[in-house]
Amino acid sequence: MEDIICAISTPVGRGAISVVRMSGQGCLQKAEEFFSSKNLDYNTIVPRMMYLGYFDFKDGSREHCLMVYFRAPKSYTGEDIIEFHVHGGTVLCQKVLDSLISSGVRLAQAGEFSKRAFENGKISLDQAENIIGEINAQSESELKASLALSEGKLSGQIKELQNSLTESIAQIEATLDYPEEDFEKSAKEKIFSDLDKIDKKIEEFIETSQSARYISKGINIAIVGSPNVGKSSLLNALVGQERAIVTEIEGTTRDVLSESVSYKGVNLNFIDTAGIRDSQDKVEKIGIEKSKKSLQNADVVLFVLDGSRTLTEEDKEIKKLLVNANNVLTIVNKSDKKRVLEAIDDEIEISAQNGENIELIKDKIYSKVISEEIDYNKIIVINERQIAILKNCKKILNELFDSREQSMDIIAMLIKNLWNELGKITGQCENEQIIDLIFSKFCLGK
Repeated sequence: MEDIICAISTPVGRGAISVVRMSGQGCLQKAEEFFSSKNLDYNTIVPRMMYLGYFDFKDGSREHCLMVYFRAPKSYTGEDIIEFHVHGGTVLCQKVLDSLISSGVRLAQAGEFSKRAFENGKISLDQAENIIGEINAQSESELKASLALSEGKLSGQIKELQNSLTESIAQIEATLDYPEEDFEKSAKEKIFSDLDKIDKKIEEFIETSQSARYISKGINIAIVGSPNVGKSSLLNALVGQERAIVTEIEGTTRDVLSESVSYKGVNLNFIDTAGIRDSQDKVEKIGIEKSKKSLQNADVVLFVLDGSRTLTEEDKEIKKLLVNANNVLTIVNKSDKKRVLEAIDDEIEISAQNGENIELIKDKIYSKVISEEIDYNKIIVINERQIAILKNCKKILNELFDSREQSMDIIAMLIKNLWNELGKITGQCENEQIIDLIFSKFCLGK
């Protein structure tokens, strides 16, 4: 029998409500030791009903709170669950938790509630991982993708692929059991026809997940240019607030400054860099070196020029630095002044001062990196571990196709490897360590 476990399931700190949760056989009887209500008879308790009453501490004090009972198997973990909804406060909810622990209830490990839900068949392994994604989502796009996956769509399709592989293994066993029967050739044709369908499905998962890094991490954009072209003014205009210091003095920005803004549900991470030029100032030189390094990590580079002056030697040197940079957009600033700079191919003329064409820059950045609108109705795998598994599956499939003429024993071994690799997503695999690692990433109480 599983222990009764308990934990605080809401963030620790001041708030209107804190939730202390118990799960396991016997937790209802444990609740009876502490909670009482004039409307509650524990013999006829109604599951999912909130009861208003008192949590009685052993020192004689009591907390006016709510209690709700979830009867197995209709609960998050699949076990009996009790939740106490007490007034928010670090000391109070800790006192409730300590009372339960002192009565023999065990403090839950990180993610143990969700692990029990997985073990009891309430959620699949990929659903558990995507619950983590929901909790940790930092952009609308990341939340949308995690919400779609938390419904179990991915595991459902992966299990279908595993079932197909199981049938292939059964076919191979039949050819090995009855070697006198001449149906190895036809069996191979059927097996590799099925493998081809699996290969296409995995390729589809990988292809639709190409934007996953941008969904979860955002698009990194470096703003570069010579001093005083308006880089900091542009950053302020892009994020809609005064984040960078703007003065007429060259070299004001001496370090890398980052700020993010959401566009079409994806975070645009703007990096305002120090103006690149020859400088004898020790601090400014450090900032300039950081500026150059930021170019290497940027998904998009905004090369800012001053339209009210001709191209300077510093501008020309920066242009040389950008030869191997990713997705460079030339931004000609200060359209509110008289234009002196010659026209440049594919330039975007703006005024950081009055906001002209600022939204156009965001749209150009988005379309440079994400070729089409993200379709959240499709399965978009954003979890890096799951993406790595799918790529490993693709390698095993390539090995299988190269082994078409090999013996059935070798083909069966590779198919079993593929089945196990897919099982690292659904939880139907032979590696308990993977399962433990995933649930350890949950917060305490989840």
